[in-house]
Amino acid sequence: MTAITFNQLLKNAQQEVGELFPWDIEDMLESEEELMILDIREPYEYRNMWIKNAVNVPRGVLETACEWGFDETIPTLVRSRDKKILVVCRSGNRSLLAAYVMKQMGYKYTYSLKTGLKGWNEYDLPLYNDEGEVDLEAAEAYHIPRVSDDQLGP
Repeated sequence: MTAITFNQLLKNAQQEVGELFPWDIEDMLESEEELMILDIREPYEYRNMWIKNAVNVPRGVLETACEWGFDETIPTLVRSRDKKILVVCRSGNRSLLAAYVMKQMGYKYTYSLKTGLKGWNEYDLPLYNDEGEVDLEAAEAYHIPRVSDDQLGP
């Protein structure tokens, strides 16, 4: 088997998964279309801010959350194979891969939020935390990448 890069993996997933922009989702939510929002970020990320009514299932337990018989099983998610599901993360990469896996597991209408929560915030759509709606500027600062020089590679 030939190894591929992360970007190649994303490109392969893009061929299989629909990606929606924040304005597409805004229209869906305004039309009261049934849509499950699945936030696959880690719990510490989710606690900082989320889209209203999102369900948090960390990427690391997604597959078992989608099946019966596991500690991580989320019944609502297992029963949603024929429903529209929007998978979200910070930038849209993890959500694309998660939606791709869900498609392989039989989820018919699974989409990834292109641009992630970062783009959601840039489009001025609300994000929430335990204290209420998050300030747009605070959310923008939170979503700035923090890649160090040694993480950039050669």
